[in-house]
Amino acid sequence: MKVLVIGSGGREHALVWGLAQDPQVTEVVAAPGNPGIATVRPAYDGQTIVCRAVDVSDHDAVVALAKELEIDLVVVGPEVPLVAGIADPLRAAGIAVFGPSKAAAEIEGSKAFAKDVMAAASVPTGRAYICTTPDEAAEAIDAFGPPYVVKDDGLAAGKGVVVTSDREVALAHAAACEQVLIEEFLDGPEVSLFAITDGITVLPMQPAQDFKRLGDDDEGPNTGGMGAYTPLPWAPDKLVEEITEKVLQPTVDEMRHRGTPFTGLLYAGLALTSRGVRVIEFNCRFGDPETQALLPLLKTPLGGLLYAAATGKLEDRGPMTWRNASSVTVVVAAKKYPEKPRSGDVITGIDHAEADGVRVFHAGTALADSDLVTSGGRVLAVSATGKDLDEARQRAYAGVAQIRIKGSQHRTDIALKAARGEITV
Repeated sequence: MKVLVIGSGGREHALVWGLAQDPQVTEVVAAPGNPGIATVRPAYDGQTIVCRAVDVSDHDAVVALAKELEIDLVVVGPEVPLVAGIADPLRAAGIAVFGPSKAAAEIEGSKAFAKDVMAAASVPTGRAYICTTPDEAAEAIDAFGPPYVVKDDGLAAGKGVVVTSDREVALAHAAACEQVLIEEFLDGPEVSLFAITDGITVLPMQPAQDFKRLGDDDEGPNTGGMGAYTPLPWAPDKLVEEITEKVLQPTVDEMRHRGTPFTGLLYAGLALTSRGVRVIEFNCRFGDPETQALLPLLKTPLGGLLYAAATGKLEDRGPMTWRNASSVTVVVAAKKYPEKPRSGDVITGIDHAEADGVRVFHAGTALADSDLVTSGGRVLAVSATGKDLDEARQRAYAGVAQIRIKGSQHRTDIALKAARGEITV
């Protein structure tokens, strides 16, 4: 099987690595890829892994590349090309695609649309007001009271949400958005649950938890994610079954009934509140950095799984199987991330970091002459596995300690409370 992975971030690096572990996958092409992907070693004799330059916003160019390479499956990593409709011309050309259509990707492209789907499907979520003027936003903010939850309706690279007790900050964020959702604050620990679906059958992955705030103890601004871990030792029994029954399957069924079936990866961000499970948001693709934590534990061959979803044959697949281990991912970010991340700083130490079950996935990196340098906010994701969270944490942070980037920043408490048994539902 020849697979084309669209994207250039840490999630795509992890997907390429995961696909290479599938013996049915003979070739993986990343477009445009990144310097880390270019160094992924084939897992089997005769397998090839390469990067090809392409403008992912040029749908004709992507289709032409897939045809030129005689690709069997296209896996679209980022949300922006999915919301822009990249899957539609690929399917029209007869190419199997893991990723939703433009119409179905609106479940991430518009939070108002997602709320409408959830209301129609009776999916539990927080109460929300959809506002288009500052006066409407102010009224909604005052109706809920602090802490205020203000969400840009559209895509914002994981940084469109402000949770604050400062009314002026909430109002300012609302005023900067064309359309905004003001939501009730949801208490309780958060869970990320991914589900692979062909539009009918839903196969959930094991749950993970990510860390959105920049600093330790959940201080600082929201980011695209500063780390993640899996599994969740504190998760209630039957949690995955409950979320699948109450959230994932009803959402997939509703999308199909609307005539916009969702094929690909449905990501549910959830809060386990005092009133039960509530959906915070949906995404239409693999999440970052949870993907980098999950895939090293997945035993089920990834290529065959994604191809079955893309071709409507997921019903023939059983539940996914997982290694009996833990995985922790720590993101190393550039100086001044997330406001104005600095680019061009030299990166060293990755070779020394990758030991004892540690993998370093590139996100915001580039080559400048012979140097590897920063080119984005979240630069690297250091992922480690271990027999439990304590061992996985130790290995991940030992890897982080080997990496040198001037002014870089990372959280020191990824999975710490879970490892200590301090999270309760």
